Amino acid sequence: MRKRTLRRRAGALGTAGALVTTTLIAGSVTASTASAQPAAPTASERPAAPAWHGQDREARGAAVAAARAARAGIDWRDCPADWNLPKPIQCGWVTVPLDYAKPNGKQIRLAVDRIDNTGTKDERQGALIYNPGGPGGSGLRFPTRVTNKNAVWAKAARAYDFVGFDPRGVGKSAPISCVDPQEFVKAPKMDPVPDSEADKLAQRKLAREYAEGCYERSGAMLPHMTTPNTARDLDVIRAALGEKKLNYLGVSYGTYLGAVYGTLFPGHVRRMVVDSVVNPSREKIWYEANLDQDVAFEIRWQDWQDWVAKNDATFHLGDTRAEVQAQWLKLRATAKENPIGGVVGPAELIGFFQSAPYYDSAWVSVATVFSKYVAGDTQALVDAAAPDLSDTAGNAASENGNAVYTAVECADAKWPTDWRTWDRDNTRLHQDHPFLTWSNAWMNLPCATWPVQQNTPVDVKTGKGLPPVLIVQSERDAATPYGGAVELHQRFKGSRLITERDAGSHGVTGLVNPCVNDRVDTYLLTGEVDSRDVTCAPHATPKP
Repeated sequence: MRKRTLRRRAGALGTAGALVTTTLIAGSVTASTASAQPAAPTASERPAAPAWHGQDREARGAAVAAARAARAGIDWRDCPADWNLPKPIQCGWVTVPLDYAKPNGKQIRLAVDRIDNTGTKDERQGALIYNPGGPGGSGLRFPTRVTNKNAVWAKAARAYDFVGFDPRGVGKSAPISCVDPQEFVKAPKMDPVPDSEADKLAQRKLAREYAEGCYERSGAMLPHMTTPNTARDLDVIRAALGEKKLNYLGVSYGTYLGAVYGTLFPGHVRRMVVDSVVNPSREKIWYEANLDQDVAFEIRWQDWQDWVAKNDATFHLGDTRAEVQAQWLKLRATAKENPIGGVVGPAELIGFFQSAPYYDSAWVSVATVFSKYVAGDTQALVDAAAPDLSDTAGNAASENGNAVYTAVECADAKWPTDWRTWDRDNTRLHQDHPFLTWSNAWMNLPCATWPVQQNTPVDVKTGKGLPPVLIVQSERDAATPYGGAVELHQRFKGSRLITERDAGSHGVTGLVNPCVNDRVDTYLLTGEVDSRDVTCAPHATPKP
């Protein structure tokens, strides 16, 4: 499960390691729509959601679409220049039904890309398809791990074509939108932490307007923006590639996509690596999972503060966690009273600083910006945390990612509709876990008034033919807490769990840790897993 951060000015933290492209935590506060939106439709007016509880029609539709795609294949060509993908990466399209219950009805096109395996023809084991998370993340940068000569993935690249795709609604694949992108990124936004009931009412209004904007701009797509449909899309892509079985790497939300795929198509899986695992329990998808995030983020935020304190000689932010926290609270109060540079308030601060509890690779850069601010350099913080209104393409991508995140999570499961439930749970959590709780609540609150039917999540479980799945997880992950990996491990019989002990970076397989890397390579190259679960020492701690 991922949320995303708004695209920042040049010099801001962009990607964090090789695992992510555009899938950092989402903007802390839901943006208001550019103009007044009509009221959400009543229940009788809402488009019907695709039913997968019985699954028969969708299963038949997926089989029809896969057979059609297998016959058509993919017309691989040089990638369009504006996709910014270097040769020899090739691009193409796969056609899928919007509604799998109607496989011959409206079709949409999904953007895919690939780079051939770097080894010999005899070494080739097929395609490895990747999803980076979100919901809303684009996988099209995955083949650049080969063109960039990423050493962690060199052995796998000898055996596999690396294949990326934009899931339905994302990027090049029938993209959806909920609000004008330039309005979406405008700053400063409201402080996520409410001071009064009036503040809560204002945020509730913004969330309702956002949901209405999604319906106005993308209503035809919304009922079909579900994880099961994306899993069906994945199977159609498999067929279009000419692959009898799927080799898959999923990170963050990509693990839930993999879990649903493995449940719906257990006999179609050849190898599956899931990294930083969303808890697949029906009870957790998605409301409870977001509450669990708030607790885990506070823990990892404190880990970062401890590291900053140990490196006080470099950052001069205090030599105890309490002193670093005091500097944070002072910065936050200053930005609340008078937004820094006129644009960086508390919401924008969270949008930037949350990268630190997310990724170890952000520890140094976030602490450096913080240190510069305390030393008197406010511009570094503005450059890092403020939106760049001139980056229209980046802002459109950010808005699209947030729209897909919202659409999928809102449609996948039933959310509380009574504000009192949200207020009670987040007020309680905020007391001991104040870093992210309210910003996460407002981001997800559109689901309380979602204008299309919400569904019952898939019951993730082992089906006939499912091979051993390799699960990789850091112990102190903030975005996808450790319990999610344990839950999936219990549900997928024969799976193996690799735990990175005393570590918390989100996305483990792209980091340098031979204990993890060697086992991922062995699994992808041979299908072999350890006879029991494995605990690895942590990867190296960042150095200032």
